[in-house]
Amino acid sequence: MNKHPLVAVSLGIALLPAFACADPAPVTAMTPDIVEKYDAVLPDADYVRRDVMVPMRDGTKLYTVIVMKKGVAKAPILLWRSPYDAHGDVARGRSLRLVDLVPAVDAPFVEDGYIRVYQDIRGIHRSEGQFVMNRPLAGPLNPTGIDESTDAYDTIDWLVKNVPESNGNVGILGSSYLGFTTLMAEINPHPALKAAVAESPMVDGWMGDDWFHNGAFRVSGLDYALEMSTGKADAGAVMPHGNGDDYANYLAAGSAGAYARKYGVDQVPFVRKLIENPAYSEFWSGQAVDKLMAARKLTVPTMLELGEWDQEDNYGAPAVYAALKDQPGRAQLTLVIGPWRHSGANHYGYDLGALTFAGDTAAQWRRDWMKPFFDHYLKGAPDPHAPAAITYASGIDRWEQSPRWPMGSATPLYLGPDQSAGFAAPAKSGAVSWTSDPANPVPFVPRPVHLGDRAQWTTWLVHDQRFVTGRPDVVTFSGKPLDRPLHLMGAPMVDMYMATTGTDADVVVKLIDVHPDDAPEDGPGARGPMAGYELPIGIEIFRGRYLKSFAHPEPLKPGMFNRFRFALPSIDHVVLPGHHIAVQVQSSLFPLYDRNPQSFVPNIFLAKPGDYHAATMRIGYGGATPSAVILPVAP
Repeated sequence: MNKHPLVAVSLGIALLPAFACADPAPVTAMTPDIVEKYDAVLPDADYVRRDVMVPMRDGTKLYTVIVMKKGVAKAPILLWRSPYDAHGDVARGRSLRLVDLVPAVDAPFVEDGYIRVYQDIRGIHRSEGQFVMNRPLAGPLNPTGIDESTDAYDTIDWLVKNVPESNGNVGILGSSYLGFTTLMAEINPHPALKAAVAESPMVDGWMGDDWFHNGAFRVSGLDYALEMSTGKADAGAVMPHGNGDDYANYLAAGSAGAYARKYGVDQVPFVRKLIENPAYSEFWSGQAVDKLMAARKLTVPTMLELGEWDQEDNYGAPAVYAALKDQPGRAQLTLVIGPWRHSGANHYGYDLGALTFAGDTAAQWRRDWMKPFFDHYLKGAPDPHAPAAITYASGIDRWEQSPRWPMGSATPLYLGPDQSAGFAAPAKSGAVSWTSDPANPVPFVPRPVHLGDRAQWTTWLVHDQRFVTGRPDVVTFSGKPLDRPLHLMGAPMVDMYMATTGTDADVVVKLIDVHPDDAPEDGPGARGPMAGYELPIGIEIFRGRYLKSFAHPEPLKPGMFNRFRFALPSIDHVVLPGHHIAVQVQSSLFPLYDRNPQSFVPNIFLAKPGDYHAATMRIGYGGATPSAVILPVAP
């Protein structure tokens, strides 16, 4: 009797050679040379693979790959639910060894007898149904009753009933979009779900993940929307915008909406959702996962992980942690911050751009914390007693454990006269001004810009900021060299007073660790590549029209100082003696974010060329306009 009635393709222990049949017909010169399939799981393979279609409560079947080492019994299941092709997740090489085929993050698990499960979420790649980007939880935005929470529940229910090698315990993990599906599985979770690790999760696409940051739109979201929207028919289509400088491409197109029209993606459903929802309406707030989780008691032990220099989703994990950390009676909750890019925890963690660390930091956290966490909850291994926060102190290269997060106390770093920065409030007041021209926006990396270049994209948050030195539209406030270490543990807060001659404005703030010019390498006195390096330890943007209300934008009053208050990314960083802190302020970060016309229009996606105007910006300091960056200084 077949114990797996829903198995679409059985790739378990092969009983016959790959092309075996009872009586092979003689071949001739005209025998067709196409075979129906080739089963790569040969009898000598050390693993079992099953490709199955798992039914959901509405009858939709989701493509799922189950792999495990041969001989596994009473084993835990580790699941991830992905929009990025489950079939490809177990096709990373040509080998008869499972450890060679799975992602690096999975190798220790499959070698230790875990059952690894990869699934295409509904409507994409080999799964049935309709794909909806970040499908909202069933409720006001989703009347179907079907969401990523119910699909996770139904998948887990099927797995524990139909995988005989299982011990009935399931863990879930994943990064980015998979971090989103991990968190959604914890809303109304299946009883068999015992532990979760959400890495760089997409949590709130308007506040600070993927699509917008504090109202400013990330234009590369158009490319991603097209790619995801063609996950079946056209297998990840791309816009034909050429291989030239993306700075020039986006500038020539005009607004983000004009760019979408130029390349024919303005009618892609999710692109329309972006264009039609530029403010923080119920469309966005109703999908915010931190809000959804805060409304329910956390019952699944959870680790929330992100990279200190996560260039895509640095908002989500700290937001969920903040929403849940004080919840009475909740399950274990740990925040992890490593010295990584987006999803860097699952890859090699020796370096990032020009930075090098003390060994493979990603492998260290997976070995010392993530796997023991799953082993404890899924296999009954000793409790690793994970603290509230596990963070890597960049600057001194060591892992730290903390009983709470943030650990730092709010300490203002004031902006002052002569573009100074210091811990004492300025004795006099004044302002620094510059002209921001949308026709010549500040690039976020040195030109030429190639948003599709992985090396450029994954390292932009650690790029030496000296490339904008000398631009008249970038203002730098510099502190004095430190005489002792300054340890920052938390999210620095911008508290800045700015005025504009326009009726809208963006504020971009960069917190920078400036290395001394005599930074040594390979011996005393050597001037290495880090000499004078201006290392960003936090970059963020805020769109002025949302100062009073994220949901209801208003024009700014020309000439009047407005108080901008917003958070920079969460960090654990030590600024060493001899280094100094700098704060850079500008009004564009292009083409990472769309240009602000600097004159108020109802919808910036639809701004016309005549709406874009140069404006004079002023930052106040001292007196009634005590601009500062509030640093989380740890003891």
